[in-house]
Amino acid sequence: MLDWSRIHTVLLDMDGTLLDLHFDNHFWQTHLPRRYAEARGLPAEAGRGELMARYHSRAGTLEWYSVDFWESELELDIMRLKEEVAHLIDIHPHVTAFLDAVRASGRRVVLATNAHHKSVTLKMARTGLQPRFDAIVSSHQLGAAKEEQAFWQRLAEIEPFDPARTLLVDDSLPVLDSARRYGIAHLVAVKRPDTRQPEKHTGDYPAIDDFSQLMP
Repeated sequence: MLDWSRIHTVLLDMDGTLLDLHFDNHFWQTHLPRRYAEARGLPAEAGRGELMARYHSRAGTLEWYSVDFWESELELDIMRLKEEVAHLIDIHPHVTAFLDAVRASGRRVVLATNAHHKSVTLKMARTGLQPRFDAIVSSHQLGAAKEEQAFWQRLAEIEPFDPARTLLVDDSLPVLDSARRYGIAHLVAVKRPDTRQPEKHTGDYPAIDDFSQLMP
């Protein structure tokens, strides 16, 4: 799938790529709506409907990914509620072996995520993956989501990389499209970000079932 001789830098998404998206889907679609309805004294379905409409209006923006934004917007302690279901945080198969192999090969490994730094901290604490990265960069540090060209421009300023010799693995088609527009040459999608859901459409991008298929 890849000619590793052409790759110097490896950029990796977190949620749905390295980690099972089931945690996030369950939190945002089931757990938070339930707690929101309870806090507002609403029927469960009414609370869920309200939240889905709010999510939809922010999709693809930096606010959508921001814990601070949703804490202010919903007047709920989002991180405390995430802790309630944190046992669902899980690493996709063969991820640790892949990270170790890439590091051992001398290539630079960077976590490039839209996740808010509070969520990153929670997930790194749960998974123990942090030492396997040379750097961890959140879109909130850069003031732009990965769907925007500004993200890649600002990332290159703090984490210099040659787009022609860079690999990005991500489960989001809008993010992969954005990276392609920026010029990142090696792009790989993930077929099943949420292990409890069917495979998703991955467009014209090469896609993996798991990281054993990408070993350098």
